[in-house]
Formats: sequence, C-alpha cells, structure tokens
Amino acid sequence: MSRPGTATTRTPVQLAAAVVGAVFLVVGFAGFIPGITTDYDTIQFAGHESQAKLFGVFAVSILHNVVHLAFGVLGLVMARTMRNAFLYLVAGGVVYLLLWLYGLVVDHDSSANFVPVNGADNWLHLLLGIGMIAVGFALGRPARPTRAAGTG
Repeated sequence: MSRPGTATTRTPVQLAAAVVGAVFLVVGFAGFIPGITTDYDTIQFAGHESQAKLFGVFAVSILHNVVHLAFGVLGLVMARTMRNAFLYLVAGGVVYLLLWLYGLVVDHDSSANFVPVNGADNWLHLLLGIGMIAVGFALGRPARPTRAAGTG
C-alpha cells in the first residue's frame, strides 16, 4: 500500500526534485569526461588554477564535480517525500544564490576561488537559484487548511 507523497506516488515537486538531482548527477559525471570537459588535462582538485571547463564554458575542478555528484544524490534521496523535495529545491536554490553572491565578490584569480567559479558559473548559479526556489514554491506549497462552514 502506498502513501501519498512517497516514492511510489510522486507529486510534481518530487518529480522536479528528482529531475534536478538527476541533472546534477549527469553534470557531475560529465565534468570527468575529456572532450565534454575541455582542457581536462589541467583539472585540479580545487582552486582557480584549473583551466578545465565543462562544455568549454563552465569552470570545473574535481571538487566542483564531486559537489555536483553529491548534490545530485541528495536530490534523488530527498525526492522520496514531498516535504523533503520542497526543501531540496528551496534550500538548494538558496545555496545557489549564495554561490552566485560568492562568485560576484571573490577575485576569480585568488586562492579564495577554491570552487572554482567564472562569469558563466555566476550567471548559471543565479538562474539555478531563482529557478529552483520558484519551482519549489510553485509545485510544493502545502495546501492551507480550510475551515469548515459554520466553524469558528
């Protein structure tokens, strides 16, 4: 017997969280594939010294790819319940907005840019943050209880 909001009965917000998680997994794996990631021979564990770029555009490092993989697994796990799927999308969106702010203030050529990020990453982080929060609220807002007619 299945309960509403569980893995066997997916709500739209659960499906969205699962799709986002799956995309992050694909992106995380793609970051380790030469050709999809240009200048792969320069990839570093972390830091701005890595010249590797996913699709020739987005700065990546081993740490960056591992974070994408972990974020993807987290999305798939949290998509199992409606509440956690909502939290994944909204909290994940907030994290991406914080990464966007980080990318705006950090000197891209400094050791503080350990993720690493570049201008393309900044735009993507902004769009991901806004998009994930919007999808979370659009699909996952719990219905407000209504008062029965004739009650208090």
